[in-house]
Amino acid sequence: MKIAFYGSSLLSSYWNGAATYYRGLLSDLARRGYNITFYEPDAFDRQKHRDIELPAWAEVKVYPATEEAMRGVVAEAAKADVVVKASGVGVFDNELLEGIMAASRPEAIRIFWDVDAPATLAELRESPDHPLHRTMSALDLVLTYGGGPPVIEAYEGFGARRCIPIYNACDPTTHHPVPADDRFRADLSFLGNRLPDREARVEQFFLGPAGRLPKRSFLIGGNGWETKGMPENVRHIGHVYTRDHNAFNTSPLAVLNIARDSMASTGYSPATRVFEAAGAGACLITDAWIGLELFLKEGEEVLVARDGKDVADHVEALTPDRARAIGDAARARIMAEHTYTGRGAEVDVILREEAAQKRERSVA
Repeated sequence: MKIAFYGSSLLSSYWNGAATYYRGLLSDLARRGYNITFYEPDAFDRQKHRDIELPAWAEVKVYPATEEAMRGVVAEAAKADVVVKASGVGVFDNELLEGIMAASRPEAIRIFWDVDAPATLAELRESPDHPLHRTMSALDLVLTYGGGPPVIEAYEGFGARRCIPIYNACDPTTHHPVPADDRFRADLSFLGNRLPDREARVEQFFLGPAGRLPKRSFLIGGNGWETKGMPENVRHIGHVYTRDHNAFNTSPLAVLNIARDSMASTGYSPATRVFEAAGAGACLITDAWIGLELFLKEGEEVLVARDGKDVADHVEALTPDRARAIGDAARARIMAEHTYTGRGAEVDVILREEAAQKRERSVA
């Protein structure tokens, strides 16, 4: 089957947290025989910060961020058997959604793939004229980056025919243990862009503990933190390319995951960083959120913090041997249950089921 996938960026993770997710899933689907074309706009300086070469497993079409160019790539949806509009493309999102649905063939499988379901659902509740309300009945599937039962129930309440979470995972070919790198040595490291619904939680779970532990070293990576006031024992290194993520995860004593407000309140939403860190064998400390036990076991495969004091207590109590044991256990769990090979198998079954159902409906 031919897949036309319209997303933010496959080639760059710059201000684009979905890159790892897209790469892991689509490369596995390509190995299963799918012919994939990924359409991404030349926007937000992402093409200046590419962190992979053009992949052999997908054709990538980068188009200018203009309305005329957008209409050109929308027309190509007519060639595909599976048409995917991802959330958060960032340029002409509404026009892409309605245009792709109109251009795709009736027999094609039409999918809205939501990589930030809590935010999208909030928009749907607040905006009765949101184009997704108008196109929901034309969609065969809504697939989501996470969210579990709350997101499924919400989407079905808005009229989705089927809503299925396809969770993040680990690609062991790209995320794995590597030797420590002095650039990333610290007692606790955090990687994430500065976003409005994350900043307060970073202050609570990362900067607060740094202030409590002035003799410990803290490292923060990601865009937007240049102007943020921080304790003297916090070092900021800016954007970290995906090629350095393994070293970023293996070099510190522990790595911190902090969910955005909306993800934490929804639950069942592990970030890509969770699986990247676990895949590298890092000792992960995470803020608490509903559904964590589906992915990692508290106290054995991950350390859980309910507030900043918990984070500081974990860092003070952690020894290198204990950190290594937790990281090894997390890696074993992730490799057994949460790889993109497994996620790709899920999507493959879903697409084949949907194709069969569409054929049956057309005959009836």
